Amino acid sequence: MSDEDVWREHTADVLAALVRRSGDFGACEDAVREALLAAAQQWPVDGTPDDPKAWLVRVASRRLIDGHRSTTSRERREEVESSSAAPLLDAPAVPAEDDTLRMCMLCAHPDLSDASRVALTLRAVAGLTTAQVAACFLVPEATMAQRISRAKATIRGSEAPFAPPTQEDAVARLHAVRHVVYLVFTAGHTTAAGDRLVDTDLQREALRLAERLHRALPRDPETAGLLALLLIDHARTTARQDAAGDLIPLDEQDRTRWDHAAVARGVALVEEALTGGAVGPFQLQAAIAAVHGEATTAGETDWPQIEVLYRMLLRIAPSPMVELNLAAAVGMSQGPAAGLAAPEPLLDDPLLARGHRVHAVRAHLLERAGRREEAASAYLLAASRTQSIPEQRYLNRRAAVSRDSRVTR
Repeated sequence: MSDEDVWREHTADVLAALVRRSGDFGACEDAVREALLAAAQQWPVDGTPDDPKAWLVRVASRRLIDGHRSTTSRERREEVESSSAAPLLDAPAVPAEDDTLRMCMLCAHPDLSDASRVALTLRAVAGLTTAQVAACFLVPEATMAQRISRAKATIRGSEAPFAPPTQEDAVARLHAVRHVVYLVFTAGHTTAAGDRLVDTDLQREALRLAERLHRALPRDPETAGLLALLLIDHARTTARQDAAGDLIPLDEQDRTRWDHAAVARGVALVEEALTGGAVGPFQLQAAIAAVHGEATTAGETDWPQIEVLYRMLLRIAPSPMVELNLAAAVGMSQGPAAGLAAPEPLLDDPLLARGHRVHAVRAHLLERAGRREEAASAYLLAASRTQSIPEQRYLNRRAAVSRDSRVTR
């Protein structure tokens, strides 16, 4: 494991250890960043310590105490040193499995909105930059910085900011944590901007958090569904891009390059989860992924079953994106004419219309319906609405193919 992997593994644990004892979220984040900088300078020279987490906690704790010293009077400094220094430096480390989950639960504080919970967890637990978090939410970086700052202030101002969740809000917090892990994976699965299609670091981080969550809650069907979904989607990563890094759509992928062991594990997880009680959104999404994963060729995909699963998902977790995915499934199971009826109203959704996905789905259905000229225009519009260079290249290429087909018919 590289030093960078070690830092990713322990950053949330170290932050949780400091926040639990200090209570100053911002100061703790600064101290952890300084500890990571010290590790980047010292470990390549001195070697990685036997207990990296303990090393980082110790150094970050000292940085935190130094920060208190620089901003308080001598009397206050002495009080902090006598009451806080010893516990920070000498307290036994909490097991890593507990600390990261504790940090996730803290960021899912009940006084925060769902959006703020997700944003703060992406920043503090997953280690995304503010710019990366902003890209996940499709908002400017400055807007996201303000949102995260307000979330920290809200936690500090609550009556019991660092108390463990009560039974009443534990379910809501767990839902928020699962959503965060899913967003981290989504951010890595197809990057929002730039010349890379996939950010494998983010994908691995999401899988790590999902594995931890599942180990902590092995009987929770939705947590199992989340892990199953991520395993199956991640199993296709190497087949999703060619040697140049360009996108290869699902129906054109070389399925021998999939990680079939991961697919099999994901399928087994979701099959067991679906028998465990009420069916939730992540279980249904995992079931859809499993149908794709078990098809040995694109032609063998059971699209009618996928359509049924999307209709179930739309009933329990309605959203414009689910409607869009259902439209694509209908287009594959019932024919493009049936599928094309659904995206039209979605074009009135401002958020979807500003993005590229609704235009890309519509372009694909138009192409399958033989409406080549309209398909080319829709592909070009979709390409203009994404900042991902690999997606731009793919969509522009599809537009060119549609134009050429129109001319040669």
